[in-house]
Amino acid sequence: MREIVLDTETTGLDPLRGDRLVEIGCVEILNRMPTGQTYHVYINPERDMPAEAFAVHGLSAEFLSTKPLFHEVVDAFLEFIGDAPLVIHNASFDIGFINAELDKIKRVAIPRERLVDTLLLARRKHPGVSNRLDDLCSRYSIDNSRRTKHGALLDAELLAEVYVDLVGARQSQLLLASEGEGIRVNTAGDTPRRQRTVPLAPRVSDAEREAHRAFIATLGDKAIWSEFLPAPAASPAG
Repeated sequence: MREIVLDTETTGLDPLRGDRLVEIGCVEILNRMPTGQTYHVYINPERDMPAEAFAVHGLSAEFLSTKPLFHEVVDAFLEFIGDAPLVIHNASFDIGFINAELDKIKRVAIPRERLVDTLLLARRKHPGVSNRLDDLCSRYSIDNSRRTKHGALLDAELLAEVYVDLVGARQSQLLLASEGEGIRVNTAGDTPRRQRTVPLAPRVSDAEREAHRAFIATLGDKAIWSEFLPAPAASPAG
């Protein structure tokens, strides 16, 4: 299944009050595994950058003034996301800005039925605690040291890793990888048990086996260890 992990940066918190989209970052995942395909663009918001927003993402009005307008990148953006589900942290925020930009250029809004909100998933899985992206990275031991400021593509990449853990897909990937390395996985019961499809070569020599057998013989006929002795090796034909 193809999904798109998406994040945005903006000039503020409310598109209905004139705030605009300034950055979109997308990461493609297939069957819950990143494919390496990404989409990233900076967008000229045609307005100033409030100090509060600049402190969050570091994108200045001067820097963005040379970037394309939304209507110039919308086709490439919509082509990349296609009809895939959109995985977004606090999805109503990002989709609100994207749909506001689409409305400005008379394009069809993205339906909310396509959204997978990882904030809601995290709140269900980890109730009563903070579930910001940084918190989830710490919880799942995901390195977010590069995240000194918010950035749409970096945040989408981190969210893609978080999402895999949130839905329990990372364990499945590890088990599949183990199978590919010649280890059969039996998931019956609470703890997965692994068994090699091709046994390892013996590491105990015949001399060591005989020495062990001789030691067991000194323990008496009723020693429980006698029940676990392997059958003696067949003598070579004379």
